[in-house]
Amino acid sequence: MIRTAASFLAALALAACTAVPAPNTPTRARQADSDLPPVRSFTRSHPTPPQRSNANIAADFLSLHFELESGRPLPTFTRFETPITVRVTGAPPPTLGPDLARLLTRLRNEAGIDIRQVREGDANITIEAVSREQIRRALPQAACFVVPNVSSLEDFRRHRRDQRTNWSLLTTRTRLGIFLPNDAAPQEVRDCLHEELAQALGPLNDLYRLPDSVFNDDNVHTVLTGFDMLILRATYAPELYSGMSASEVAAELPDLLSRLNPHGDFLPVDPVSRTPRSWINNVQTTLGPTASLGARRTSANAAVRTAAELGWQDHRRAFGHYMLGRIAQATDPIQAQQNFDAALAYLDRTPGADLHRAYIVTQTAAHALARGDAETALKQIRSNIGVAYRAENAALLSTLMMLEAEALDLQGQGAKARTVRLDSLGWARYGFGSDWAVRAKMREIAALNPRRRAES
Repeated sequence: MIRTAASFLAALALAACTAVPAPNTPTRARQADSDLPPVRSFTRSHPTPPQRSNANIAADFLSLHFELESGRPLPTFTRFETPITVRVTGAPPPTLGPDLARLLTRLRNEAGIDIRQVREGDANITIEAVSREQIRRALPQAACFVVPNVSSLEDFRRHRRDQRTNWSLLTTRTRLGIFLPNDAAPQEVRDCLHEELAQALGPLNDLYRLPDSVFNDDNVHTVLTGFDMLILRATYAPELYSGMSASEVAAELPDLLSRLNPHGDFLPVDPVSRTPRSWINNVQTTLGPTASLGARRTSANAAVRTAAELGWQDHRRAFGHYMLGRIAQATDPIQAQQNFDAALAYLDRTPGADLHRAYIVTQTAAHALARGDAETALKQIRSNIGVAYRAENAALLSTLMMLEAEALDLQGQGAKARTVRLDSLGWARYGFGSDWAVRAKMREIAALNPRRRAES
């Protein structure tokens, strides 16, 4: 329901996948006057079917719909029971319209939801585009959020303590407000759009155990996946309706999922492993804005110990090693790479974790480049560029391409390096937004190249 400003996605990038504009530098204004190549955007989605059994998906569905992120249970299943209308208000950035149109088309085609955009009048879902400062004044830790029974930020301020904005008291959904930043990078706006619209329509919970979903607080996946579309298609299946209890929904799910996802009936059932609050707290401390370096290291080690004690072999086990690697990078590069390698080993055992691996490769390839090992860097980068593209992650894609350009330059392939670097800039403008953020990312990655360091 709330996408935090300090998302795990930001922590997973080489430095920061969501750039913050400089003071008094609106992202939208600078994009119009840019001397960089035009902003590139994705025009086709590449969702992959979920790779888990229907029994596991049923357990996920119940956890997603009958709990809030805090762990508080929800008494009834809720959804919209009429065709859904969406309206955009405020001051939307230029990229919001095309991104919303693509998303609504996907929701109709992949999730079977009767949803359309209207230009005026009342709507079931109102998306208000406002400044990040306005969002922070409303909810200090939020990058974007969704609230029931409101249609504007002013409406939310007036009623934020009323029962009408309490998710646990809903019996059906009729009106919701989504609040997105209009002065952030295009990718950040789109990511907020996908996450908040998905939760406006369906699940209110996020689960760390999901490797292939936007319904996960790690924010690795930022556009709706094949798993997410299956969850939404099931949410709007005729077998279900608002007001059902968890046991009533659970009784319908086996036949419902067999109909929607027959392949899932033939996959092995894995034990459902809940994520303890202690692990979540340690991760949040490690990545939070206030903890000291020592506290971060202690929390990261505690997260790794918890994962080992619970016998996890998935992306959550990998994430603890990733955090330790990031902490050790500045003082002990060898230890950092050992932790990154451990993280990659666990991800290799986790179906649907290709995108997690691509993020960690930005670290291992950067290390290889800094050592002057262009061949290793290129091998790692090139096997992950397609992953970033299919995930529609322009920030990650441009970062990998910039690393590729520096590795090519190190090999003496200057002309090819310039072509790749130029091609990366349009993606970088979508991923990072302002010109200064794009150029800062270029300088950061160029500084890894030993040849450039020797010339400076």
